[in-house]
Amino acid sequence: QTQIRLMNTNKIQVIIISQQFLFRQGIEHSLSGVEDIVITGTAEVNDEVLLAIDTLPPDVALVDIDAPADSGLKLARKIKQRLSNISIVVLTSKPDDAQLFQTLKAQAGAYLSKEVNADELVDTIRRVAHGEHPINETLTARPKLAEQVLKQFQELSWRSEAEGFISPLTPREKEILNYIAKGYLNKQIAAELDISEQTIKNHVTSILRKLNANARTEAVVVAIKQGLISIS
Repeated sequence: QTQIRLMNTNKIQVIIISQQFLFRQGIEHSLSGVEDIVITGTAEVNDEVLLAIDTLPPDVALVDIDAPADSGLKLARKIKQRLSNISIVVLTSKPDDAQLFQTLKAQAGAYLSKEVNADELVDTIRRVAHGEHPINETLTARPKLAEQVLKQFQELSWRSEAEGFISPLTPREKEILNYIAKGYLNKQIAAELDISEQTIKNHVTSILRKLNANARTEAVVVAIKQGLISIS
């Protein structure tokens, strides 16, 4: 059952999607007292959600992916394809590397265990609503997984020649890539480096081209694999 509540607000608008009524209710209760967050809807994992978000696009969709046959992840992917500006936070009872990889492919902004405490959930919702991708930190904190993800993202012939590979990145591009790996937005990187946001965008475009990457997360993974940057 999908419930949507029409409202006009400057708060972060969140929809909760789960097959489990008690889980939806529990998350809603956890977020009910947070001043800058409002629950605009709750729904089961089915395609009715897509019609609901057309009516009232949320800022953030919390998606429980424990539903059978990967239906939660499939729905997350459909939501992102339909409205790319919605940030997805995936919740799972059994986090694992294969699932994290699929979550990355679905372009989710964050990947959390259902054991997450309320404070961390609220912080994650705020971060993804402001365009951050905490999932990058989840990945870069695990270099071995990052390497596996890279292999699955793209198996291009030049990658196998890693030992003879010389970094095409400038020192400035490496610096920016390190900030991206930490989950910084373009405007935050611009502030840190005291240069314009447009200059950062130009550098990011160059980084993606040089690393033959389609997205920021993939660029980070490639760079770690090649030893161009290291995550402390």
